[in-house]
Amino acid sequence: MKRALLAAATLGAMVLGTSPASAADGWEPAPTPPYDLPAGARCDVPVHTEPVVDEVVQRVLDRRPDGSPSRVAFRGDLVVRVTNTDTGAFYDADAGGSAIVDHHADGSQTWHVVGPVLAGFGENAGNLARGLYVLDGVYTMDISATGYKSVRLVHGSADDVCARIG
Repeated sequence: MKRALLAAATLGAMVLGTSPASAADGWEPAPTPPYDLPAGARCDVPVHTEPVVDEVVQRVLDRRPDGSPSRVAFRGDLVVRVTNTDTGAFYDADAGGSAIVDHHADGSQTWHVVGPVLAGFGENAGNLARGLYVLDGVYTMDISATGYKSVRLVHGSADDVCARIG
């Protein structure tokens, strides 16, 4: 547990900083696009997601010899409205966690996260059931080159957004 708390403190110090983000210090906007999913893709109902607050920025921390990013930090407020397009029911998901994402040469990724992130899981495509979740706390998420997601919560929760709009 001490190791997890030390990792969280280190991540927070690396990502959060105290100065406002600007291109001069390497932080660049990282907008979250809206998207639509048919019924059954993540939730039993069709959904539309769209950011209502999006102040996320990213900073490349390491690059491969070819110049492609190998480690990227993300931070900033993000609230994503998840809407059941059949009924209009919606939930505003706080997804403004901080993360360091390692991009591996094989196309896989490892996310080291503190705070909430909105993550979708397809049928048999992760260690969580099909759905949209607000993952919150201290955790890692491995995403294979084929898209399989494996979440390891050190301390936190997985809130099923589909159930909120269902």
